[in-house]
Amino acid sequence: MKFKTLFSVSAVSLAFALLSFNATAVSPPHPTGLNAPMVNIQRFDKNDYRAHEATKMFPAPAAGMVQHILSLPKLENEDDYMIEIQIGQTQMVDCNKHGLNGELKELTVQGWGYNYYQVDEIAEGPSTMMACFELAKKEAFVRIPGELKMRYDSRLPKVFYLPEGAELRFRTWKVDSTYQYSK
Repeated sequence: MKFKTLFSVSAVSLAFALLSFNATAVSPPHPTGLNAPMVNIQRFDKNDYRAHEATKMFPAPAAGMVQHILSLPKLENEDDYMIEIQIGQTQMVDCNKHGLNGELKELTVQGWGYNYYQVDEIAEGPSTMMACFELAKKEAFVRIPGELKMRYDSRLPKVFYLPEGAELRFRTWKVDSTYQYSK
């Protein structure tokens, strides 16, 4: 008797869930599984550089450098978003904490006033010196010191010049809370 009652309750719940219109009101998931904006990424070196309308004012990449262009999609309330940038390399590392040496410089396009970012050189940096007895190495992103957090602004692409072999990784942040006040 209990099984029959439990089965009928489950069947009613399942039918209600399938016929409910609430499921159609949900936005489709982002390909990464997160609800993050889709950022368009372009990468050019000296050999395959092409000037585009939105980035023609930025200098072409020099030999040994790669231009990374992040084009952010327009969002309804961009003041609620930030973008975080980290620069480094994917390397095989042991159990120690590893870092790279490099300096991220903010430069300005002469005559336009637009900012872009450049790292001239990346070199091996500091590492802890723990004994990693027979531990396998693993692949990890090793970055230069610091990170760049900037306001989300879709009006102008974010342009970076990095040495060949360097990687740029980014993520978007969204405000999930309201302001708290202290009086």
